[in-house]
Amino acid sequence: MSDGGTASELADIFERIGAELSHGQQPDEVYALLTHAAVRDVPGAQQAGITLGVAGSFTTIAPTHELIRKVDRIQYDLTSGPCVDAILEDTVFNAPDLRSDHRWPEFGQRAFELAGVVSMLSLRVFFEDGPGAVAALNMYSSEVSAFGKTSQAIGLLLSTHGALALAAATANDKADNLLTALKNSREIGIAMGVLMTRHKITRERAFDLLRISSQHTHRKVVSIAIEVCDTGELPKLPDLAPTLLLPKPTSYPPVEPVA
Repeated sequence: MSDGGTASELADIFERIGAELSHGQQPDEVYALLTHAAVRDVPGAQQAGITLGVAGSFTTIAPTHELIRKVDRIQYDLTSGPCVDAILEDTVFNAPDLRSDHRWPEFGQRAFELAGVVSMLSLRVFFEDGPGAVAALNMYSSEVSAFGKTSQAIGLLLSTHGALALAAATANDKADNLLTALKNSREIGIAMGVLMTRHKITRERAFDLLRISSQHTHRKVVSIAIEVCDTGELPKLPDLAPTLLLPKPTSYPPVEPVA
């Protein structure tokens, strides 16, 4: 589609993007969908990637070409460029010709020499309540003035839908992790109860048996716990572990010497 897309064309793009990003994907899948959609739907975009910023450190994820990582690395090293500034200044940066753009003279020249990048469009992805990070959606072209008003409008739509989809994906991840943790905790608790009843030991010693067995067999504690729940027995233990089954020695007060 040309940059002067019709209202019908834009409506179709908006509907498709909304449908693609409305399902329960994982965060990595959302990032990949965003960059793929950027190249497909944003007029002028030949490649795309996402800059993710966490604790002042930047990285490139879901690039449509590996060369994008090298272009972005120049920005990260200089702490200057459309991707970085879109995040730091929370705005949109449209660079029609990086070879002569006074805002990023060193980055622009190096990006052109390395990868032939001439134009860039970078937009902040705003996480209202999301993955504890900041991000920018970036598009690249070898053409001069590749990104016009329609490109920017579709890019903004992508970044907005992407932010919402990422927030939903992160919430799903947290819920899944919580359910897994609760299930694992339940299995471990049942296994400890089995061991306490069978060997007449304390909770602390029951957990020690699970932990030692886990280390000895190179398996997760929850995996050992499930086996105990199913069989009533621990896997073979190292020689030291049976001592944990012995009754805990009783402490007596010191005996006063007889005068």
